Amino acid sequence: MQPYTILMADDHILLRDALAPLINTFEEFKVIAVASNGQELIIAIENGHLPDLVLLDLNMPKMDGYATAQWLQNNHPEVKILILTMYDSEIALIRLLQVGVKGFLKKDIHPLELKNALLAVAENGYYYSHDTTGKLASFFHKAHSAQSAIEKALLNEKESEFIKLASND
Repeated sequence: MQPYTILMADDHILLRDALAPLINTFEEFKVIAVASNGQELIIAIENGHLPDLVLLDLNMPKMDGYATAQWLQNNHPEVKILILTMYDSEIALIRLLQVGVKGFLKKDIHPLELKNALLAVAENGYYYSHDTTGKLASFFHKAHSAQSAIEKALLNEKESEFIKLASND
């Protein structure tokens, strides 16, 4: 069996350069390219490095994990996305689900959990830890009207675009 191919994007050089060789020790996976942000990830894909799975940091300069996931969803929906981040707020998780992310991992996990998550996303299509599932379930059960709470918390596409434009120099 051919190993699943992975493209990694993380702006932290030490993490990226340590994680790629670790993943390459898992016989089921091969890192085919690394990037420091979403723009570099797009360039890698356009240069022929289309992976089975993307391991994506959420906060990166130039093009963050949200925008990168949205680009992947629009241009290569067959590529599965696993987010690796220090953040796990309920709103962030829901926004990522909306743009096609298949799983979430905190950066403080054990390497075995990383392998299990990669396998789950590659073979089953998704991975959610017990912690992530609990956060999402809690979010939906907190408010009397969960739908209105979600609608109030999430920005629509025009609102997001306005904030991006307003915050640029």
